[in-house]
Amino acid sequence: MDGSTNHISIVTLNVNGLNSPIKRHRLVSWIKKTNPTICCLQETHLIGKDIHRLKVKGWEKIYHAHGPRKQAGVAILISNKIDFKTKLIKRDKEGHYILLKGTIHQQDITIINIYAPNNGAATFIKQILLKFKNQIDHNTIIMGDFNTPLSPLDRSSKQKLNKETIELNITINNLDLTDIYRIYQPSSNGYTFFSLMDLTTTSL
Repeated sequence: MDGSTNHISIVTLNVNGLNSPIKRHRLVSWIKKTNPTICCLQETHLIGKDIHRLKVKGWEKIYHAHGPRKQAGVAILISNKIDFKTKLIKRDKEGHYILLKGTIHQQDITIINIYAPNNGAATFIKQILLKFKNQIDHNTIIMGDFNTPLSPLDRSSKQKLNKETIELNITINNLDLTDIYRIYQPSSNGYTFFSLMDLTTTSL
């Protein structure tokens, strides 16, 4: 890329609500410490009039999808240190996904940030991928909280993948998408689980 930034780093985080000032402060501190180029958030629990609560110094480009109630909500924050220009934005009216297409230093990029509902997550993600299949290419990055394992290694038990997840994986393969985590971590158990105690002490 042109300019002083030769690479980009993208992080994703389920924040489980940002209506608390303390949690917003912790998010800002985490972003400054992590220092990514792009930050994808899920479960912001913010409605339209509360978008200003996503503001972070040095991150003027904020793209948010929200519903009418304080639930779900996804956001993409882009650092000022890169030259991002917007071409297309598609938002879910319930705040479960946002598609952002643009350029970084004149190179195309498409970011899809998804927060899948707890019930029917695999089918929901499959529908989104098919909905945007014409927008997906080799410059597309899909992130978020999928609420479903994509492989047996992602599960916290030895239970087999269900039919819906198998169909989702077929769709992923047909769209020529690659699970980057599995490329670099082919055999590790990649699931995460937090108890209520963990959430009160370690989550944002």
